[in-house]
Amino acid sequence: MTAVLAAPARRARAAVPALLRTVRFRRYWTGQSVSAVGDQVTVLVLPLIAVATLHADAALMGLLAAASWLPSLLFALPAGGWADRRSDRRRVMIAADLGRAALLLSIPAAYGLGVLTAGQLFAVAFGAGTLSVLFDVCNAPVFVAVVPDGRFVEGSSLVNGSRALASVAGPGVGGLLVQVLAAPLALVADALSFLGSALTLHRIRPAEPPAEGRRGGVAAGLRFLARTPVMRAALLGTATVNLFTFMIAALLVLYATGPLGLSAGLLGLVLGAGAVGGLIGAAATGRIVRRIGIGRGVVLGLVAYPAPLLLIPAAHGGPAALLLLAAEFGSGIGVMILDITLGSLFAAVVPDRLRSRVSGAYQAVNFGVRPLGSVLGGVLGSTLGLRPALWVAAIGALTSFLWLLPSPIPGLRSLPAAQDG
Repeated sequence: MTAVLAAPARRARAAVPALLRTVRFRRYWTGQSVSAVGDQVTVLVLPLIAVATLHADAALMGLLAAASWLPSLLFALPAGGWADRRSDRRRVMIAADLGRAALLLSIPAAYGLGVLTAGQLFAVAFGAGTLSVLFDVCNAPVFVAVVPDGRFVEGSSLVNGSRALASVAGPGVGGLLVQVLAAPLALVADALSFLGSALTLHRIRPAEPPAEGRRGGVAAGLRFLARTPVMRAALLGTATVNLFTFMIAALLVLYATGPLGLSAGLLGLVLGAGAVGGLIGAAATGRIVRRIGIGRGVVLGLVAYPAPLLLIPAAHGGPAALLLLAAEFGSGIGVMILDITLGSLFAAVVPDRLRSRVSGAYQAVNFGVRPLGSVLGGVLGSTLGLRPALWVAAIGALTSFLWLLPSPIPGLRSLPAAQDG
């Protein structure tokens, strides 16, 4: 009888990915997953607060989205240099989580007191974005510390897959909370998720790369990106797609709830479709890489991510909700393929001593274009109209893969060795 009962238990353990059987990675992965749920709630709820509570127009929506990403442009480079000079990056990540929780909790508190303003929304978006920069530049070396060499695709697939899984619930939960409660109160979920992330990070002790000192300065990350053909092409491609997709992101809530007439709950389901697509993309990426190689996987992701977004402006006058669902679903598959393949490539190529600085430099450019895209989306939405601006953005995003074609990326079958920094 014991043997009979033990067999299903052995099969269940075998079904768990090998990396998740290691305590350190499992705790790291759990924290990332919990935080992702709250993040997706906020992606929906923060602009809804601006629309429903403060009656924001297209220009204000673009500026609000820009406030979240402007810190990447301003602070990512110095933050990366600062992080590479520290040996306790995990503690910085914990402090960033606690700070983001406090900032988000200030919004429902101000709403309850009747003093919520647009200025506070901008300040919280900017402050949380600044702490996210610190978290992200420290996360790059911590990820490598908790994932064994040669298993970066597996580790990246698990982290990104769990984010996609959490995202299935996040927008739907956010939409439901907005329907049942006032929109600002839904941000409590994100604040709690950051507290959960801080707790799990507190319970791991990874062997982080040693502090680098001041060798090379903060510009060393930018020089590495500029001199390494793989990194340079990837940065140009992703910066281009981010510029245009963030034009779309700045206008989507206003377009969906205005001309298309979607409710907050239905919009949450639409965004949740992207998460379902992300789950499929995360599950499939390992097989795709084994079949076509890591480089062609990057190219595929940079095509499959923006192509379905053409359905968003096409939704006008048709079965709008279904077309938006298809756009988010298909784009979710593509972005997951792109994120996993690029994240694995960067983990392999970047030397340990430069990880935070390269991460900071990458954010300064790649994330730095996001506020520019948000503002540009708001400007074009106000001048051309929402639908023409969305057409411009969707077509522009589809050109981003062209940067990869003359680079070494399409010819890469497997992960290369770390490059000389």
